[in-house]
Amino acid sequence: MVTQSESSPVLESWQQVLAPYNLGYRIKLLSQLITRKFTDRLEPLGLTPFHWLVLCCLWQEDGLPTSSIGDKLQQVGGTLTGVLDRMEERGLVRRERDTHDRRIWRIWLTQAGKDLETVLPPIAADVREETMRGIAPAEREMFSQILNRAIANLS
Repeated sequence: MVTQSESSPVLESWQQVLAPYNLGYRIKLLSQLITRKFTDRLEPLGLTPFHWLVLCCLWQEDGLPTSSIGDKLQQVGGTLTGVLDRMEERGLVRRERDTHDRRIWRIWLTQAGKDLETVLPPIAADVREETMRGIAPAEREMFSQILNRAIANLS
């Protein structure tokens, strides 16, 4: 096994791009840890983080076409269709054909889906707070802005 002191100067010069030190790996790890924590909090409610994302879209604008939800979440249709199927079975959403274009299915919140708007955001806020514990508000804002710029750079 090669130790840090025995590693080559070439590898040392690339330290920031090698796993587990590179940015992508650390962001993926953070994402997995947050998702795991959020999943644990949603599981007693029979929900997943993907359900949360769909609900957030619909709380902001109810009656979205399936394709718009997929665009907002950058998801492929098959994955979203399965999630919507399960949400419909649970009575959280209902599907209706668009009145002007029968090819389009619109997704509407049921009362049960609307009721979750008072339950789920505090759970998400708790997970966010746990994630950001010990990080000053100004640093949180800067972190958010940096993430937004990095996402925009690659979008």
